[in-house]
This record gives sequence, C-alpha cells and structure tokens, in this order.
Amino acid sequence: MISNNERASVLVHALPYIQDYAGKIIVVKYGGNAMTDESLKNAVMRDIVLLSLIGVKPVLVHGGGPEISKMLKRVGKESSFVNGLRVTDLETAEIAQMVLAGGVNKSLVALIENIGGRAIGLCGIDGGLMKAKMLDEQLGYVGEITEVDIRPILDLLSRGYIPVISTIGFDAEGNIYNINADTAAARIAGAMAAECMINMTNVPGVLKDKDDPESLIPVISYEEAAELKADGTISGGMIPKVDCCLEALECGVRKSVILDGCIRHSILMEMLTDEGIGTMFTRSKK
Repeated sequence: MISNNERASVLVHALPYIQDYAGKIIVVKYGGNAMTDESLKNAVMRDIVLLSLIGVKPVLVHGGGPEISKMLKRVGKESSFVNGLRVTDLETAEIAQMVLAGGVNKSLVALIENIGGRAIGLCGIDGGLMKAKMLDEQLGYVGEITEVDIRPILDLLSRGYIPVISTIGFDAEGNIYNINADTAAARIAGAMAAECMINMTNVPGVLKDKDDPESLIPVISYEEAAELKADGTISGGMIPKVDCCLEALECGVRKSVILDGCIRHSILMEMLTDEGIGTMFTRSKK
C-alpha cells in the first residue's frame, strides 16, 4: 500500500513524459506470454487504455502464434517451422486468418472496450492496409510486406479509437499471407513516422551477458547495434528482434524498444519513468 502523497508524487513525476508523448503515435507489438496469460493480458490492455486517455495515440499490432498452433492441433494438422517461421499452406493460411483476424483480434478489442477504452480491430486486408507477396516458396503463404497504407489507422486515431491490428496481408490475386508480427509492427511504425515502437518479448532486452539479467544495456545506437552483432553480444533469437527495431529506425521511427512483456506495466515503466525498463534503440549516439 502507498499513501495518497506517494500516489500524487508518482503522477507528478510522470508529467514531463506525458507531455512529451501527448499527441504522438506509439506502436506496440504484442504477443508471446503476455498474450496467453490472462492476467498479463489484462494489465497490458489497461496500459494501452491509460496511454490513450492521457493523449498518447497507441497502435496495437498483435501476433498469435500459440493460438494458431492450438487451432491447427484441434483440426489434426501438424505445425512445422523453418528459421522460426511457420510453414503455411493454403489451409493453414485460412486458419491463421480465422484465428488472428477473428478470435484473437476481437477478444483484444472486447477487452479494451470493457476496460473503458475505445478500440476497432483491423487486419492487413482491411482498407488495403498491408499488401504482401510470398516471402519464400518453401514457407508457402508467409508474406513479405510490399506496401503499407496507413490511412485506415490514421482515420481511427483521428476519431479517438485504438487500432488493434492483426498481421494478415494480401496480394492483387487475392492470396492471403501470414506476416511476422515483429516485421509488421516495424513497417507500420515506420510508415506512420511513429515516435516509438515497443516490441514486447519474453526477455528483458539486450544483455551484455546472456546469463546475467542484471547486465541489461539500456540504450543502443544504430551504429552500436552493428558492433554488438559483430562481437556476438547480440546473437541467436535476439538478432531478428533487434533487426526489426533497427528497420523501424531506418523507416523514420525516432526510437524503438525491446522490453519484457511478462513484467506487469512494463510499457508504462519504459515510457513514463527516468530509468525505463528495456533496451532502447536510437538513430545516433547520445
């Protein structure tokens, strides 16, 4: 329990950050454990609603890999992966569309509405939001984004809604593609020239020592990221997460962040405190 005076102090401390972010677009990539744990899901949606109510313009981009795997198992279909990407035949693409644009997306919209926010769900097909092509024939209907049209998102933001976006794309022939949510968030954030892109993962951020969670690197410039990849500090599964953050910077985002989505209110701790909580990527050294 904290006193009323302490509560007031917390709010006053956050004021400069609220002023800095007011009216600016923040893209949050949401998935993993923070999505499958109902208590964490509720905490994340409360953070998103709070940001919206204080004048920030959050855009939520979500995945849903575990939910797709669960549905495939229910219909007796095995999941297989190549370099971390799901091999997606036509039937799997249809199931991905049903799960992501249907079940997952609408459940998040409903949760935001029940908390007191205003949200509308979109997928990449709606309004021509995300056009795509086949990334690799051996992966099937896994998409590489060719074009992002942000007008549907901007329209919702202008009307006070929180856009909730599932990463299903399409092409001129009507083919449907499952698109990696990290990549989609980076491209959407870049197209919108967002103030910040936040990538919620299951790790604290980039660590100097992968076995020591206390060795978090709080800020990394674009140039330093290349050096850390070269010396092996950034390696394995962290490489694609970092690359998406760097791609966002290349596309015009001012800063991008990797943080642990399993920590309640990690978004607020990153955005509204001096210390932050994850690893922030910037275009140049401070």
